[in-house]
Amino acid sequence: MQSDATTPEEYLATLEPERRATVATVRDAVNAAMPEGYAETMAFGMIGWVVPLERYPTTSNGQPLSYVSLAAQKRHCSLYLMGVYADQESAFRERWAGGRALDMGKSCVRFRRVEDLDLPLIAATIASTSVDDHVARYEAARGRKG
Repeated sequence: MQSDATTPEEYLATLEPERRATVATVRDAVNAAMPEGYAETMAFGMIGWVVPLERYPTTSNGQPLSYVSLAAQKRHCSLYLMGVYADQESAFRERWAGGRALDMGKSCVRFRRVEDLDLPLIAATIASTSVDDHVARYEAARGRKG
């Protein structure tokens, strides 16, 4: 479900109360863990944390380079972790807290409740990649040199 909201606060206001509380809690955890230099914005109808174009303007689609996105979908919520997709997926899966089922695609962790998440692992994963490291991984994947 994409939103026409222009700010994260506006996006949250469009959600029903239970989903708003879930997304807001995850958003707070992401903001607390986010390394300096990323900007919180709305991107592709979701709350997103990106490398601003002022820092890195040469993306493949002309949009800011995405690092993390958060959205309420029709039947679940999604947390997109591009750093995991880039090169941390197997380590992330291995470290996921025992006893919790991990519903994950390549970079998308799907959840219904905050309790479904291993927030300490998510926070550590987010905190582990600086803007410079994320840009370097992006350039390496695209065959560019930094």
